[in-house]
Amino acid sequence: MRYFLLVFFIVFTATAQETINQTIRKRNDAAMAIYPKDPNLALKQLLVIEKEAKQLKHNTSLAFTINNIGIVTRVVGDFEKAITYSNQSLKLTKDSLIVASAYNNIGSCKRNIGLYEEALKAYLKAIKIYDAKKDVKNQAIVNNNLGLVYRSLEMNLKAKEYHQKAIQSFEQLKDKKGLSEAYNNMAVIYAYEDSLKIALNYFKYSLKIEEELKDVKGIAESVNNIGGVYYYLEKLDSALLFFEKARKIDYSIKNYGGLAATYNNIGDVHLYKQDYKKAKMNFDSAYSFAKKSKSAFDIENTLNYYALLYEAQNDYKKASDYYKKKNEFKDSIQKLSNIKQLHELETKYQTAKKDATIASSKAIIAERELKIKQKNMLIYSVLIFAFLLGLLGYLFYKQQKIKNQQLIKENELKEALIKIENQNNLQEQRLTISKDLHDNIGSQLTFIISSLDNLKYFEFNKDKLYDKFDTIGTFTRSTITDLRDTIWAMNKEEITFEDLKTRTTNFIEAAKTSLLGITFEFNYPENAPVDSLNSLQGIDVYRIIQEAVNNAIKHAKATKIIVNFELDKEELTISILDNGIGFDAATIEAGNGLQSMQKRAKEINAILTIDSLENGTKVNLKFHL
Repeated sequence: MRYFLLVFFIVFTATAQETINQTIRKRNDAAMAIYPKDPNLALKQLLVIEKEAKQLKHNTSLAFTINNIGIVTRVVGDFEKAITYSNQSLKLTKDSLIVASAYNNIGSCKRNIGLYEEALKAYLKAIKIYDAKKDVKNQAIVNNNLGLVYRSLEMNLKAKEYHQKAIQSFEQLKDKKGLSEAYNNMAVIYAYEDSLKIALNYFKYSLKIEEELKDVKGIAESVNNIGGVYYYLEKLDSALLFFEKARKIDYSIKNYGGLAATYNNIGDVHLYKQDYKKAKMNFDSAYSFAKKSKSAFDIENTLNYYALLYEAQNDYKKASDYYKKKNEFKDSIQKLSNIKQLHELETKYQTAKKDATIASSKAIIAERELKIKQKNMLIYSVLIFAFLLGLLGYLFYKQQKIKNQQLIKENELKEALIKIENQNNLQEQRLTISKDLHDNIGSQLTFIISSLDNLKYFEFNKDKLYDKFDTIGTFTRSTITDLRDTIWAMNKEEITFEDLKTRTTNFIEAAKTSLLGITFEFNYPENAPVDSLNSLQGIDVYRIIQEAVNNAIKHAKATKIIVNFELDKEELTISILDNGIGFDAATIEAGNGLQSMQKRAKEINAILTIDSLENGTKVNLKFHL
């Protein structure tokens, strides 16, 4: 009788505990369904559920609730508090899915703070659990988050790879929210790469999904991103309209990280319009919210905008101070995230995953062999034949497996050597560009400093002084343009034909605007080649075009300049023609500009010819893609 009562008590207690667990989980699910529209209301409900779970002393339900509080706290921008909640959850339970969710939330918070190595560690712990559970949806979510880490480290190809994995999984699951976030992340990368039309289409697609889901935070992010694209397209009124809409939504849900990004964007528009007072007000608000959210990206971004603001106002001391602050902050973040260690972490994870697959295959093979032996025991007459056949098959399989493993290792070694060679080549290109930056920009800055110093030793009347300042100002702007062009090339691992075309178009459009009396014509093929240039080739080709156009403007007295891009199979020909006064072939070697053009052409194995025509000059550059 006592035994019966004990068993009854145990069964009753277990049933009651499970009922409590199910009830609390249903209430959690209801609160989490609210948070996309109203995260603050969801947070209030979850805190009430937390108190009840504590009173019931049901640790699994309590861990589940506390981790959900951490997720919503992250969404509203309090990353450190969110990490604390998820860590509390980990101490309360060993439930694998709750543990995986907690690690994913910690990874997202660490990424926002700028601790990329710690973020990657947390994400890999989460995805290992989801892989074991074959949880496709959460695998896709973590893959999307891993893409964000690599985007933050400016490793765009790696980031695209992970976002694409996520998109494929979300499409398979027909998960709209997941698709919206993955396409939104892809769009950000395309925007950084100046593929603005692709980025705009992705952002609009993301916004459409977020509006269908009525996800307030998602709508705010997509609206803000669309405004950013319109800004880069120089549609400033449209950009401000979208930024203001995003700001109002972020205020309604107290999303500090979103507010920091939005105020930075609004300030940038006013900076572009040269309304420096409004620009500073918005940057001050952005910095305040960035400090509240502790978002590393937004803090660094705001410091950079302060520097640009003071530079535009010619307050170079303050601009320099803010550039130093930004670089010091960036250095402090980078010290915490070692890229080599990040690669090693990912490699360990992928290796462990392969080992698990091999072990599983071995188990399946062993099981099959056991079944064959059991069947052979029943048929004694064919035992010897079956054994020999099985042995020969096994030996053949073993030999084939060894060969396959050797081939795999050889291929992996070849890929590793190719990657190392590519990295070395890229480093050499960047060193060459850096030397060019040091020689050219350094000498130009030295000239500016010398010119300013020399003003102390001469007496100038008002007109001459203004002329001198105009000359120095023009030279300084030219130096800034050269610096931006060089940074543009250094920031790209490769430069596509489309990049080169866009950069040349912008240069010619700027020249059209500033030079009256000179007409420009720019012709290029409709179908751009697939091939791309490395950063050194790209900047050298662009500099040759610049120098040729500048020579036509300054020396040839031209009234019309034509730039032609012609593509014949794998050979690119760029010609710059003008209707100026031409030149004397006997004195052409004297100019530094022409010598620089010849030197750049030689560096990239291109053929440069300069011909004096009956009416004008033709500069021709042939380059094998």
